[in-house]
Amino acid sequence: MKQLLILTVLLLIVNNLQAQNEYDSLQIQLNKEIANKSYYDNLKERELQENKRLLHISHLQPEQEYDFNRNLSKLYKKYMIDSAIHYSEKNLKIASEMRNADMIIESSLHLAQLYSTAGMYIEANNILLGINRKTLPETLLALYFETYSQFYGHYAQSNDIVTYYMKNEDYRDSLLMVLDKNSLYYKITCAEKLLQERQFDTAEKQLLDIVDQLTEQDPDYAFVTYLLGNIYQAKQNIELQKKYLALSTVADIRNSIKDNASIQSLALIHYKNNDIDQAYKYMKSAIDDIVFCNVRFRVIELSSVYSVINDAYLEKEAKQKDELQLYLLLISILSFFLAIAVLYVYKQMRKMSKIQKKLYTTNQKLTDLNQMISLSNEQLSKVNTQLEESNRIKEEYITQFFDICSTYINKLENYRKMLNRKAMNRQYDELSNLLKSTTLVDDELKQLYETFDIIFLNLYPAFIEDFYSLIAEEQTIPKQGKMLNTELRIFALIRLGITDSIKIAGFLRYSVSTIYNYRTKMRNKAVVSRDKFEDMVMKIGNYQINN
Repeated sequence: MKQLLILTVLLLIVNNLQAQNEYDSLQIQLNKEIANKSYYDNLKERELQENKRLLHISHLQPEQEYDFNRNLSKLYKKYMIDSAIHYSEKNLKIASEMRNADMIIESSLHLAQLYSTAGMYIEANNILLGINRKTLPETLLALYFETYSQFYGHYAQSNDIVTYYMKNEDYRDSLLMVLDKNSLYYKITCAEKLLQERQFDTAEKQLLDIVDQLTEQDPDYAFVTYLLGNIYQAKQNIELQKKYLALSTVADIRNSIKDNASIQSLALIHYKNNDIDQAYKYMKSAIDDIVFCNVRFRVIELSSVYSVINDAYLEKEAKQKDELQLYLLLISILSFFLAIAVLYVYKQMRKMSKIQKKLYTTNQKLTDLNQMISLSNEQLSKVNTQLEESNRIKEEYITQFFDICSTYINKLENYRKMLNRKAMNRQYDELSNLLKSTTLVDDELKQLYETFDIIFLNLYPAFIEDFYSLIAEEQTIPKQGKMLNTELRIFALIRLGITDSIKIAGFLRYSVSTIYNYRTKMRNKAVVSRDKFEDMVMKIGNYQINN
């Protein structure tokens, strides 16, 4: 038994901690939504304007105008009560002109609801007294009982008279008798009745089932979560009460519902927990909404609570002001001592200044020496870089040289053997054709150039791009992995230090004049000085070339 009790207590503690963490996240979200209320109000205004445009359709039938007005009144009901009244009054006028008894009763009941919400109880009562219960069609019975229930509910909240609370419950019972028992409205109204009768567990179960079926965008979501908050208040589960009131408030803000009660209850909880700043923020938001919406019975609800929270907030501000004055006094005293310290430091700094002047001259000399050393180091670095590059090229070419030589020796040996076989077999015609053919030489030259291109581009992978960056006209750059073209091969040899046109012509099997023409053509296209063009080519791979 003792172990079961301990386990129950531990579960309650864990659940409370989890609910607290969940509410902390909701509170951060709620504060953001309060700051973004104007964004959701703009969305609401846009929706209202789109619906108002329907009233300007040409040749609009009275029935159509009635439907559009009814929809606008519904949209305005929890946003701006005066506008909702305006469109319901227009509908009553349209119904009267059409002499449609059902439409007259329906628009009258809607108008009575809005009047009671706005605190216009005399006007609402006059409308309700003018409706004969016996002549009501069955389709309007639910609206009739709903209107009376709301009228007495609002009037009771304004006067706090028990009789009117009882009439509110009586009409709600009548409403439950005519509602479809499978409808969402019936289930919510039934849960309200259970809450009023203090059957909290049953009401909680029903409302939790309803919440699971709703989304935040559903008009009933905020009201259902508000009722759950009231249930947990009665069950003294503060964390769950705060959670569902916060969910309700967030839904109210996102749906631009100004006639709300959740945020007021939330403000009161924070006030009781001595969180005055949050309580004041929520209460101010509630006041702004009620003033905007002009729901008078909510103003009466808020007036007493707001005065208490506002007084506490002002008291806290006054206390903070006194603390601030004390801090300012302490800061002033500290500033005085700081001024004395600054004067002392200033004197010390003057002494240090004289020493620094002497050090400056010495440092200047050291700086000059460091610059000289730095220049020497840079020159050495350049020389080392050039030597490293030279060594790398030599090593690469020596390796390739031995490889090529070995390959050529093998090819010559195979060629000798083949010629020998031809001679021994007395195949003199074939032997003569082979000796006359230049195919072998052409293939070997092609292979030689390909090998040269591969080795060169391996040593200088950015050569092609850097070379064409020195040319003014746009050039067709060979694709990656392709061989060098003739002009690139000429300047590749120049980059390797072979600047003699005769040697280049011999290597590439062109005439000297052709090589000369290629070199002249490229110099003429250079973006740099013609005289410096080939010097810049020689530097490719060592230095960054600027276009």
